[in-house]
Amino acid sequence: MLDRIPFFIGLRYTRAKRRNHFISFISMTSMLGLTLGVTVLILVLSVMNGFDNELRSRILGMVPHTKVQLRDSSVGIRSWQTLADQLRAMPHVQGAAPYVEQQGMFTAYGYNQGAQVIGIDPAYESQVSIIRDHMTAGSLDTLQKGQWNVVLGELLARQLGVGVGDRVTLLVPEASVTPGGVFPRMRAFTVSGIFKVGAQIDGNLAYASLGDMQALARLDGPQGIRLKLDDLFIAHDFSTALMQNPQYAAYYALDWTYSQGNLFQAIQMEKHLIGLLLMVIVAVAAFNIVSTLVMVVTDKHADIAILRTLGATPGTIMRIFIVQGLTIGIVGIVLGVIFGIALALSVSDIVAWIQNVTGVQFLDPKVYFISYLPSRLEWSDVGVVVCVAFALSFLSTLYPAWRASRVQPAEVLRYE
Repeated sequence: MLDRIPFFIGLRYTRAKRRNHFISFISMTSMLGLTLGVTVLILVLSVMNGFDNELRSRILGMVPHTKVQLRDSSVGIRSWQTLADQLRAMPHVQGAAPYVEQQGMFTAYGYNQGAQVIGIDPAYESQVSIIRDHMTAGSLDTLQKGQWNVVLGELLARQLGVGVGDRVTLLVPEASVTPGGVFPRMRAFTVSGIFKVGAQIDGNLAYASLGDMQALARLDGPQGIRLKLDDLFIAHDFSTALMQNPQYAAYYALDWTYSQGNLFQAIQMEKHLIGLLLMVIVAVAAFNIVSTLVMVVTDKHADIAILRTLGATPGTIMRIFIVQGLTIGIVGIVLGVIFGIALALSVSDIVAWIQNVTGVQFLDPKVYFISYLPSRLEWSDVGVVVCVAFALSFLSTLYPAWRASRVQPAEVLRYE
């Protein structure tokens, strides 16, 4: 029964209507501060997780995890099927597809736009890319040799003002020598499909037939093999091991970290830094409990003295105020977790609704790699936030509780 006394008295002090309304106001402020801090922290971490997930599933779903190319880029890989079969047999490799990659500029109806054009074989492309799942018009199977078709990203097609069935001209940065002089190499294509991933690559990526791009680049085979691994984070180690293998001395490998690694690292660093900065809000709110309990201890000197004369030990007094402080902290944390989870699960819809009502585009796809606000709640982040907030709340109660345990009954009751 004596062990329950600190718990019951601490809860009663929290629920009681105090004579000093300022103390009640400070207690409520501390609770609301914790609620706000935990809510914002969970929400922001979920949004950062959403960006991280979009980067992996969309951009890295379109970008090969690893590319294997000949060191001599002026020729193609004649026996690419044999090389692809060898690579597919290696551990961690889930798919392999040939490609030819070319930088160029599309022109149509007086509009010009630079883009990266990738020559692919539709029969193999699904092994390494998610492009087939994001076709909004036309079909990827129209990319057959000799038909000179092209599939454009949705934003690229909009910038050129073209749709399925329209003609575009591709200029590549290689010269052709003719009797009339030196001219840039160009070729007319028919738009046979449009894809939309919802990322920045919609504005600078196009696909054409592998055979057509080989002819345009004057290669006698694919430029290289694109690989998909079962774990994208081992791509760098896989590429390094491949280049160290004497069997592949004529090739070199490039993984996704060369083209997209800086973006991925930036998102990870921003998540950690923003989480650390927002944790300061939680810390400030938690340490407001210190001022609250110090004033409560001052207000309850007489009660403390009476409890001491009735036999309460300093440890009992200390636990009473720890219980009171933790009650404030736990209520604030629980409310913060509830609001944070609710917002994290609905923030994408809320932002989309605001954009529709106001007509303001918060994430311009021309600037950002996605056009909407993603959110992905991870329970591990919620657990970390709760543990840190609880620890800060507990630490905030120790000094005021220790001060309460040091109150001398004789000194207090002398003036009562």
